[in-house]
Amino acid sequence: MEEKDILSRIHALVDEEKTLRDSAEHTAEQRTRMSELEAHLDQCWDLLRQRRAKQQYGENPEEAQARPEPQVESYLQ
Repeated sequence: MEEKDILSRIHALVDEEKTLRDSAEHTAEQRTRMSELEAHLDQCWDLLRQRRAKQQYGENPEEAQARPEPQVESYLQ
């Protein structure tokens, strides 16, 4: 996956999350979806950072792989 594809995915996820958060009431289904979106966003940002780091240090950015949700969710921000 190329950087532009990852960025497009991030923008789509952010747009969906914003739409859900802007609604007046949140159903259990919407809250579940927002949690899923947050996890997917974390994975996308992590993948993007991996690619950029590999490129910065002369490695192949195509070798970057999405890490499992539990791993990226436990990162300190």
